[in-house]
Amino acid sequence: MATKSDLDIPKKKAITRLTRNAKIFKTIIQAIHDKKGENIVSIDLRKIPEAVADFFIICQATSTTQIKAISDFIDEQVKLFCKEAPFKQEGKQAMQWILIDYVNIVVHIMHPQTRTFYKLEDLWSDADIKKHE
Repeated sequence: MATKSDLDIPKKKAITRLTRNAKIFKTIIQAIHDKKGENIVSIDLRKIPEAVADFFIICQATSTTQIKAISDFIDEQVKLFCKEAPFKQEGKQAMQWILIDYVNIVVHIMHPQTRTFYKLEDLWSDADIKKHE
C-alpha cells in the first residue's frame, strides 16, 4: 500500500517543473522587454496534442542587430537567473528569425516581414494567445 509520502513525490516533481518553466517564461518575457522587442505574444500549446512544446513566445525586432541583441540577452538572463542553457538555437547566420529552444518553451525572434510571411499565430490559432505589453 502506498504511503502519503509516496503519493507526494509525483506532485512535487510536477510543481518543480511548473515553477522552473514559469521562471524561464517570465525571464524570457522580461529580457525581450528590456531589449525593446515588439509585439510580444505567448502561445499556450499545452492543450494541443501535436504541439512540440508547452509554449511559444514570439516577438519581433526591426533590425538584425536588435534581433541578435534580444537573442543574446535571453540566453544570458536565462542562464543567470534560471541556470538553464538552450537545448538548441537556430537562425543566427541569417538573423531574420532566431529560434531558441528550451524544450518546453520555444522563443521566436523575428524580423517583421518574416513574421508576417510565416504567420505563426495563425498556424496555432486554436491555442490560447496572450499579448505581453
